[in-house]
Amino acid sequence: MRRLILRSLIELLRYDFFLRKHDFFALYKQVRNIPVARHTPSPNDIETICTAVAHACMWYPKHALCLQRSTVATVLLRQHGIAAELTIGAQRLPLKSHAWVEVDGRVVNDKPEVQAEYLILDRC
Repeated sequence: MRRLILRSLIELLRYDFFLRKHDFFALYKQVRNIPVARHTPSPNDIETICTAVAHACMWYPKHALCLQRSTVATVLLRQHGIAAELTIGAQRLPLKSHAWVEVDGRVVNDKPEVQAEYLILDRC
């Protein structure tokens, strides 16, 4: 678990450095193009990875927003052979947006109700 938390921290840093030079669309394209690794994941990999990302966010010196947390979780899940989708949604009133991760249509790093609370704009 420690290695996975450290890997999550590294990915959080990479996210910050990437967005210093690029915009959201470049991030979106990069995440969309990350392939799912070709190996069979363990039954509890989804929960383990999402927990590691949550722990890394607690240790990260900056407040990790939902897009950052979900991007990192998506990348790590795909690297472990899990077909994760970064999902981006918006709410009309009050106007706000949110990002979360889904695997097989199930929310894995947020509360399940998020799918009903936000209009899904895209998945990548």
